[in-house]
Formats: sequence, structure tokens, C-alpha cells
Amino acid sequence: MKNSPVASRRPWIIRHAMSLATLAIVLVYAVFIQWVWGWESVVSLWIEAGWTSGLIALLLLLATYVLRTWRIYDYFPTETAGRFGTLLRLTQVHNLLNIMLPFRTGEASFPLLMKREFDLPIARGTSALFVMRLFDLHALLAAAGTGLALQNGHAWAWGLWLVFLILPAGAFALRSHALRFAAKILPGKAKKLLDEVEAGLPANAGAFARAWGATLINWFTKIAVLAWVLCLLGDLNIAAGFGGALGGELSSVLPIHAPAGVGTYPAGITAGAVAFGAGASGPSLAELGRAAVNTHLLVIVSSMIGTALSLFAARPKTEG
Repeated sequence: MKNSPVASRRPWIIRHAMSLATLAIVLVYAVFIQWVWGWESVVSLWIEAGWTSGLIALLLLLATYVLRTWRIYDYFPTETAGRFGTLLRLTQVHNLLNIMLPFRTGEASFPLLMKREFDLPIARGTSALFVMRLFDLHALLAAAGTGLALQNGHAWAWGLWLVFLILPAGAFALRSHALRFAAKILPGKAKKLLDEVEAGLPANAGAFARAWGATLINWFTKIAVLAWVLCLLGDLNIAAGFGGALGGELSSVLPIHAPAGVGTYPAGITAGAVAFGAGASGPSLAELGRAAVNTHLLVIVSSMIGTALSLFAARPKTEG
């Protein structure tokens, strides 16, 4: 009987391990931002820009996290039914781990967390994540391409953009032919991996349309918000703003970012903005770098707030 207090504490820690880990990550981010930049400098910048603009940008970024969660909720309707809050918390933890850990190693947390919280097989979670990341990359490039089309203004530019935009629909329609062809040319061991990829695809055209639509809305909103903030803080034109937003997000999507995106995310913003014409007659590199750093901080702060709020939305699993 002496061991009963210890035995009663252990299940509580296991049940709330994700919440405790989330709180630890949030605290680490808060200390990190204070150590590197200082919260006073962040607040003063948005005082100059206007609190209303900052609040709108923050709310729109938080909305993208909810939409991203809904996409997963709809992707696995049987496993996640009735537990949107728990899935929101899981999605936010996965997002924070992706930001904190270098070289996209945080991605490995998604299938593990889905297995733990929803008993989703690791292979299916991994293959579905791979498909969703292909959606993300396409939507990210399509959203950024809007800036180029707006800058160019010609009908042929919008035509090329539209063709690129609808590529996933064509690929999904031809998926059976592509999978059969791949099965013929791939060696036997690779066919098992091909089966897992097929299992990660949306179940039907309706599921595909919802996942694709949610992805497009999510990334178009996020890129537009980041481009607007860059134009607001760095006095950029619209094309350079979209280019900077693309550069920053690509630095986090591709396996090259540093922990928390420190250095790599602002560098990606700067490189993208310059590539889209920011260096011609826009702000100096120092001013552009300052705008890039503060845009990055907005992304980090939105992730922290989103994670903190998700803790209140999550409901514990009912134990039978």
C-alpha cells in the first residue's frame, strides 16, 4: 500500500505529458525571445506600426492554425471524431517542434502523436503527412506566385499561374495510372512504400477537394498576411512582400532551417524579397533585415499564443 501514492501520480503525468511538454516549449520560446531581441523592442515596433494592424495579423495567423487542424480532422474523421480540441493541441505541439528542431526533425512527432492520441497506425500517419506536405509546398508556391502575377499584370502570367494552381487536381485524377506505372518500374521492396503512400491519399474526390481547398486557403491567408506585414514594416512593394513571405516559409518548409528558424527564417525573407525586386529602389538591407526579424517574431508569437490557447480547447480522453 506504500506504493499507492507513487502509482497514482504516474498515470497523471503520462496523461498530461503533452500539456507539460507544450508549456515547457512555450516558456523556452519566451525566454529565448527575451534573450535575443527583448520583448520591449518587439512591442515598440508594433506601437509604431499600430496595434490594430498587429492584432489583425495575429488573429489571421491564429485562424490558419485552426484551419490546418480542421484539415487533419477531416482527413481522419473516424479516428478524431469529437476530439477537435485535442487535435488542435496536437497540431500546435507538432508546429512548435517543427519550429524548434532543425532540419525538419520535428516532423517525426506527427505520426507518433497521432498514434498516441488517436491510435492511428504510424505508417498511415507518416504517408498522410507526406501527402499533406506535398499539398503545402504546392499551395505555398501558388500563393507566392500571386505576387509575381500581380507585378507582371499580363494575361499570360495569370494563365501560367492558373495552370500551376490546378496541377494537384489533375494529379489526383490520374493517381491510379501513376501508381500502376510506379508499381511496374519499382523494385519489390519499394512497392510496400508505394502502398503506404496510396493509403495516405484522400479517400475520394470529395475528401481531396476539402483537403486541397483548406490547404490553399490556409497558405494564401498566411502568405498574404506575412507579405502585408513586410510591406507595412519594411516599406516594400507587393511583389517584394510576397517574395519575402515565400522565402521565409520555404526556409522552414525545406530541411535547412536552424532551431526556431533563428537566422535562417529572416535570411529567407531577405533573400526572397531581394529576388522579387526589393533591392532596386526599396529599403536598405538593414531596414529589410529589421522587418524580416520582426515578421519572424510575429510567426513565433502566434505559434506560442496558439499553443497556449489550444491547452484550454483540449479535452481529456474519456477512459472506459
